[in-house]
Amino acid sequence: MSLNRNEKAAVVTDVSAQAARSQTLALAEYRGLTVENLNKLRVDARAKGVYLHVLKNTLARRAVAGTKFEVAQGAMVGPLIYGFSEDAVAAAKVLSDFAKTNDKLIIKGGAYAGRALDANGVKALAAIPSREVLISQIAGLLKSPIQRLAAVVAALAEKKGGGASAEAPAEAPAAA
Repeated sequence: MSLNRNEKAAVVTDVSAQAARSQTLALAEYRGLTVENLNKLRVDARAKGVYLHVLKNTLARRAVAGTKFEVAQGAMVGPLIYGFSEDAVAAAKVLSDFAKTNDKLIIKGGAYAGRALDANGVKALAAIPSREVLISQIAGLLKSPIQRLAAVVAALAEKKGGGASAEAPAEAPAAA
């Protein structure tokens, strides 16, 4: 079913607003996917905060015109599903992970930080750990020296004071 002019304008406005909020655009060809597979992909994308939409390429080109995703217009050919995400790696990760289990979804390209990405670029972006994982890795790195210092201080205290006796003074025997 084709859209009328007002409906097309609404789609372009919606996608433009999403593009303005997003850091990453990932494009994939969905030819041959079943409705069931597309629904699984959409559920996974929604859970990870990815705006996933099948669009006419002309509407997508209009929506990204003048944005940092304009560089990806060359890859907008064929039946594509567009994934926008505010998280730098989420859209690439969702499409890349789904493509690993379903050979009919073919990653075509994307854009990140004003640069066009080819299929390998999108896959490389998907290989980067998520923000939460990176934060936990940094916290672990910051915590490690403190743990080592505490272990050394505890070992020194145990060596000098004899362990538990250094912490609490021994009680004197009761006088008779």
